Amino acid sequence: MSCAIDLSSIYSRILSFLVFLSFLPTTQAWIQYPPSGHATMTHYSLPTGFIAACGCTPNSTYYPTAALSQMAYGSSTSYGPACGQCFELTLLDAFTANPRFYPNTTQSVVVKITDLCPLSKSGWCNATSSGPNAGGGYLNFDLAWPSTSIPNSFFPSDATLYGFTDFGVWNVSYQSVSCQEWQGYTNQTALGSVADLGYTSCCPNNPVLLNPLRTVHPNLTNHAAGR
Repeated sequence: MSCAIDLSSIYSRILSFLVFLSFLPTTQAWIQYPPSGHATMTHYSLPTGFIAACGCTPNSTYYPTAALSQMAYGSSTSYGPACGQCFELTLLDAFTANPRFYPNTTQSVVVKITDLCPLSKSGWCNATSSGPNAGGGYLNFDLAWPSTSIPNSFFPSDATLYGFTDFGVWNVSYQSVSCQEWQGYTNQTALGSVADLGYTSCCPNNPVLLNPLRTVHPNLTNHAAGR
């Protein structure tokens, strides 16, 4: 599956992108990142059947999906080059806990990127090419969770020690993988983009794996992504 930009609306897209840049303290380059490394991971609620920024089919929400932090996602609005990419994410530690929490089992999940986690002045999706987020990550994966496809026990804890079960943010390792490893890959209704959204969308079934160092470029689109 390939995706093309509607050239007839290029001027409005350029204007939209320039407006976005005006909100940044300085013009930032999109983040370049290797196919494997370390990142932070948070989670957010994504309603079943919701059409997120990439325009992926509603049935994709029945399988593990995530939003990617904006400057790695590669667009300020609507779809970016990260759309449709699949990553294996493995929990490492809950670094904000005191003492730091290390799980005694290995928990991993393969996610498909279907959404954008907007850039902000604070929070975990605020990394730019000039500096990481508060956890030292240049990427943040915002996992759609709770999810029918991910066990409620996916995030381990020690409620007796900490008094709660949700740390909110984790250090993770990530690895770019073929989307054939994604749970939803064998369900054709979970693949592809929604047609006639009124804006350009792109959700490849199984994008080419990332190069050793990926450079993402801005998509000059003008559809605001809902969160």
